[in-house]
Amino acid sequence: MYIAIEGIDTAGKSTQIAALKKHFPQAVTTKEPGGTEIGKEIREMVLSAKTKSKRAEFLLFLADRAEHIKEVIEPNLHKVIISDRSAVSGVAYALIQEDIDTKDLVYLNDFATKKIYPKKIFLLRLTKEELEFRLSQKELDGIELRGSEYLLQIQESIKKASELLGLTLIEIDATKPINEITEEILSNINN
Repeated sequence: MYIAIEGIDTAGKSTQIAALKKHFPQAVTTKEPGGTEIGKEIREMVLSAKTKSKRAEFLLFLADRAEHIKEVIEPNLHKVIISDRSAVSGVAYALIQEDIDTKDLVYLNDFATKKIYPKKIFLLRLTKEELEFRLSQKELDGIELRGSEYLLQIQESIKKASELLGLTLIEIDATKPINEITEEILSNINN
């Protein structure tokens, strides 16, 4: 089963993936962008926020996504795969740019992923107050430097992206205690 943990920066994706790994020790864990060697380079380029064109940024995400599907997801579809983000995030980031038609977003993602999408997608939702607190506790990357309002727009856009791609999104309050979040995810996976 291919599972994706979605959420804006500081939502607790890495924490939940580590917790899930204890319950699924044979699982393949990965991330997008950056789950392959080329993907790591692409991730650095995206996080540097140096692209002037939002379309170029989107195409970088698509290149990473295509490589990720070929190298990591397809060969492991018979296993549990737990991914830190997925195509849903890429579409969400592109949606807030309002520079690419939604039908093109869907078509290009279907092309890059060969229509292989996660079976379960969890969105760890943060409140503005909690997001701002968590951001104040760390050194910010290029995306985080765009500010809390930008990140909250992405959080809302993740919902729209999943709808556009025809995927079911399970929303979880990321301000809950870590173990409660893990139990909620496990309960949903096991249903």
